[in-house]
Amino acid sequence: MSNLEHAPNQPDHVMDHEVLLTKVIIDQLEVREHDGSALEGSLWFGGDLNKLWLKTEVERENGETENAELQALYSRAVAPYWDLQLGLRHDFKLEGGDSRNWATIGLNGLAPYFFEVDSALFLGEDGDSALRLEAEYELLLTQQWILSPEIEINFYGQNDPGTNTGSGLSDIEAGLRLRYEFTPQFAPYIGVNYEKKFGNTANFLRVEGEVISETTWVIGLHAWL
Repeated sequence: MSNLEHAPNQPDHVMDHEVLLTKVIIDQLEVREHDGSALEGSLWFGGDLNKLWLKTEVERENGETENAELQALYSRAVAPYWDLQLGLRHDFKLEGGDSRNWATIGLNGLAPYFFEVDSALFLGEDGDSALRLEAEYELLLTQQWILSPEIEINFYGQNDPGTNTGSGLSDIEAGLRLRYEFTPQFAPYIGVNYEKKFGNTANFLRVEGEVISETTWVIGLHAWL
C-alpha cells in the first residue's frame, strides 16, 4: 500500500493539464506456511487530485478461500500526501457465509516519519459497521534490501456468528517482510506473519475448534507496473 510507490513517475501537471496515468500494484502475492496463501493488490487510474481505485484482498487456507473482498473507490487529494476515499466494498459469498456490501469512507496517506497509513470505515446494508486501520513502514537497509513491518487492526460494531466476527476489537494481523528489489518494480521477499483473534470473535472460533492465534513464515512477491 506504499504511497511512495503510488506517486506517478512523471509530473501530473503540464501547463495546468492533469495527465492521466494507470498503475497496477501487487503489495503481497505470497505462500504461507501450513498450506496458506494471500493476495493483496490494487489498481488506480487518474492524476494528482482525482483517482479511481480498485483494491482486492484474498486469503486461502487448506485449499479453501477464507476471505475475499473487492473495493471500488473514488479518491480525492485533500492535503499533501493524503487522500480521502469514498466507495463500495463487496465481500464475496464463501462457504458457510453470505455475500455482503458496505459503503466505504477512508483516509489514505503518509504520516510523519514516513509511516504509510490506510484507514477505512465500513457501513453495511443492515446497519452493520466495521473499522480497519493499517500502517506500514519501509526501512531501507541498502538500496536493494528493504525491511517492512506492518500491522492491520479490525473492529466491528456488532456480533455476527455467521462470519465469526464479534463486536469490538476483532483481530490483529502483523507482519515483517524483507524484500530484495531486483528493480523497483520487481521484489521477491521472505517474512513472518502473525494473526490473533480477540473478544467474541475468538469465542466464536473456539466453539468451532479453530485456533485464535497463528504465526507463519511467508515467501512472496511485491511488484508494480
